[in-house]
Amino acid sequence: MTKVAYVGVSGVAHKVKKVYIGVDNLARKVKKGYMGVENIARLCFSSDPELSYYGTATPLSVARDSLAAASVGNYALFGGGQGSSSPYFSAAVDAYDASLTRSTPTALSVTRSHLAATSVGNYALFGGGYEYSNVVDAYDTSLTRSTPTPLSDARQTLAAAGVGNYALFGGGGIGSRSNVVDAYDTSLTRSAPTPLSVARDSLAAASVGNYALFGGGGSTGSPSAVVDAYDTSLTRSTPAALSQARHSFAAAGVGNYALFGGGNPGEDPYSSAVVDAYNTSLTRSTPTPLSSARFKLAAALVGNFALFGGGGPDLSAVDAYDTSLTRSTPTPLSDARQTLAAAGVGNYALFGGGNTGSVSAVVDVYQAD
Repeated sequence: MTKVAYVGVSGVAHKVKKVYIGVDNLARKVKKGYMGVENIARLCFSSDPELSYYGTATPLSVARDSLAAASVGNYALFGGGQGSSSPYFSAAVDAYDASLTRSTPTALSVTRSHLAATSVGNYALFGGGYEYSNVVDAYDTSLTRSTPTPLSDARQTLAAAGVGNYALFGGGGIGSRSNVVDAYDTSLTRSAPTPLSVARDSLAAASVGNYALFGGGGSTGSPSAVVDAYDTSLTRSTPAALSQARHSFAAAGVGNYALFGGGNPGEDPYSSAVVDAYNTSLTRSTPTPLSSARFKLAAALVGNFALFGGGGPDLSAVDAYDTSLTRSTPTPLSDARQTLAAAGVGNYALFGGGNTGSVSAVVDVYQAD
């Protein structure tokens, strides 16, 4: 039985997206509708958002990989990265609005790749990167760029996530691995919370409830399974470790969960399909794995779905997890690639850039409707 309802208007079938019913003179939204079939209630209508592949947006202005992405206001921003010809490192920033119109705001103040990005208040922040940068660039909801106080420790392959009134940048590498965490508040003032419990790079970060989580990464001689959690007061705790130590993976939050998916476990086979989920109490569970093992993938939230896309060796696969941690496999990326970046804006999740032997400018779009 279909979950989609249609109504005829002027001889044309139109999809019903919302249904209301009058209760005590108030219009109440109908979330699910059922009809009786052979004395069994069958679902015939659901207002839950559906996920679909939208297509490709206008390409990035510069083809590049190892870039970063974050959202602010009505924009998803893709910044920095590495190209295939001199100058190899890029300062380009591409912004996509909720209509998927691309613009090119003021470039980053320094060319760099392997940087991290996240949002706080009215700002999207891009921090760190190669070659060993401590620079932070901030873009407001009008896409005006400013340069707050730099990171306290220059580093690349770091991770970033937001919690409460803070954007946190943690870990990374500067020849040796770092455990430094820098926090920026909604006024872009920098502070220094307790460092990570283990120094590591190529880690992943995501937020859930009142916590920003930094998980996995590379530690001395081997991948790490350690997870550090920072609450809205920047107090650090260490929840249960990942079920598998790994680096070069991706993380995203959806509903009451922060998900860490894929990665490189440091041994043959050098890619993983494992997904670890942490709820708002920091309890860990292990949902259905990714449909294929891969690393150097990207993740983003759209509607009620966390999407994990790209990554080697299955470079085009996309997996979606809903708020119940049920996995689905939408249409793959149109351009198979790894070391890409992803961000959400409006009803869309965008996967941009990456590399499959040559750098890509393709932006694939998924829609929650």
